[in-house]
Amino acid sequence: MLSLVRLCRAPTFLPKTNSLLGISTGGVLQNGALRTYTNPVWRRQPLRNFLKQTTLLKTTVSVAVRLSSNIPQKGKKSIGYWLVTCSGMVFVAVVLGGVTRLTESGLSMVTWKLLGEKMPTTQKEWEEEFKKYQQFPEFKIKNREMTLSEFKWIWYMEFGHRMWGRAIGAVFLIPAVYFWSRGMFTAAMKKRVLAFGALIAGQGLMGWYMVKSGLEDRFHGESDIPRVSQYRLAAHLSLAFILYTLFLWSGLDHLLPAESITIANKSIVQASRKFKMLAHSCKGLVFLTAVSGAFVAGLDAGLVYNSFPKMADKWVPDDILALTPRLANITENPTTVQFDHRILGTTTLTLITVLYLMSRKRVLPRRAYTAVAVLGTVAWLQVALGITTLLTYVPTALAASHQSGSLLLLSTAVWLTHELKRLPK
Repeated sequence: MLSLVRLCRAPTFLPKTNSLLGISTGGVLQNGALRTYTNPVWRRQPLRNFLKQTTLLKTTVSVAVRLSSNIPQKGKKSIGYWLVTCSGMVFVAVVLGGVTRLTESGLSMVTWKLLGEKMPTTQKEWEEEFKKYQQFPEFKIKNREMTLSEFKWIWYMEFGHRMWGRAIGAVFLIPAVYFWSRGMFTAAMKKRVLAFGALIAGQGLMGWYMVKSGLEDRFHGESDIPRVSQYRLAAHLSLAFILYTLFLWSGLDHLLPAESITIANKSIVQASRKFKMLAHSCKGLVFLTAVSGAFVAGLDAGLVYNSFPKMADKWVPDDILALTPRLANITENPTTVQFDHRILGTTTLTLITVLYLMSRKRVLPRRAYTAVAVLGTVAWLQVALGITTLLTYVPTALAASHQSGSLLLLSTAVWLTHELKRLPK
């Protein structure tokens, strides 16, 4: 890598466009602070432009400019589009997984192969596949009246979800090998790529580990319903959210680099950094609320207490601590799980609203103002969608939209925190 530091003479007050340095700057006076935006992309200029402009500069200071020949801009864009494509495919996988769960299709395939199961094509093959399903608890306890045509429908749902997951692996792996072999990854990016690969592999294994929990012979109580473990479901969803977040963050690094700003006042710098900390806290709460939603889905907790804001005319229902030991209620009592999800959702909405109001009085990068406005809008829509889903007894379309909304909300939170990554220290 070639690195060159060039010293030149520049005016004390930089104009809005300095073609010599290739820097786009603009000062905004807000709360007594001079805010300067910097475009991180440097542009080389012909020598005649350098000579021409330096003769016009009389009041001067020293400016150091580092010119680096890193990865070509076109190659960087290609990596960025690849990462965003991967993140989009993970988004679709989460939606498909939610629909698979809501239609109770996840236990229709009772085997798992690394490169994919063969789709039955003849009547005999379908009958053999159906016989395999009939040996497990979901059919014996819940679906004894299921016909072969009904089985085909849920089998296709699970098959589509699994094959989409394998497609993610292929879309990630093939370009990754190409970019790596061409030396287009930085040292830091190579570490990220290895992490992405490990997460994709772990996600596939966790998916099968989750399905196995619903195939086990452990449903012997009168009210037992064959379902996957809510713990494994939450772990499966959490891995998907983490993978999606990392893909999106890395894609933004390549396609939409965060703006740098200069703030002259130290107290305003501190206020802006506190805002950044609150933004990261909101992002964490969005993630935690989404994980609690996985427990709601795993226990069908959305089908109890379908009223809002109270639960059966009470703010705190009577059976919130019905199980012993009491700690088990947090993850195993449907009433408590729904109550916790409500509290987390309300708390997250409140903090995001406060964050938006704070942003009106903070010095931030320009796109951060847009990001926080979008975050606030999506948060209110997500809560409204969640309440509607609850009041209408969890219809599949609304429930799937609500789960997709949680990922969209996380996306905007990631975008906002990414825009704040270059705040001055």
